[in-house]
Amino acid sequence: MELRGRPCERHGSRRVRVGLPSAGEGLVGVRSARRWLRAAPPPIALYARCMTEIASPHIPHPRILVLGVQPGTPPFRIVEIDGRVVGEARAITDVLAAAAAFGITVHDLDDPDVVRWVGGDKFTWTPH
Repeated sequence: MELRGRPCERHGSRRVRVGLPSAGEGLVGVRSARRWLRAAPPPIALYARCMTEIASPHIPHPRILVLGVQPGTPPFRIVEIDGRVVGEARAITDVLAAAAAFGITVHDLDDPDVVRWVGGDKFTWTPH
């Protein structure tokens, strides 16, 4: 068994033990075994500790939601703003007009932080 790594901040000059204790190290009794286990946590525990510190991914919640194409004459898409249905859109200009009516300025219709397109992109206006 060898000692590696930087000195531990919590224990001062101690270093982390790597590997299993060899027969020559003389682990006698439960106390010695506990001391060895305390000084060298298993690698899986270290991995699990690191996994909990990963930040969650960014999930955008845009104010404008354009739902899929509905059959009709002509076909239309339902537009929601701030979780409320505000009307129908038959073209991109209708989506921009609805956003402007609620005081939202849209600079980029492809930005997922601004508009979410469900059931097709901004060019999908006919049912499949």
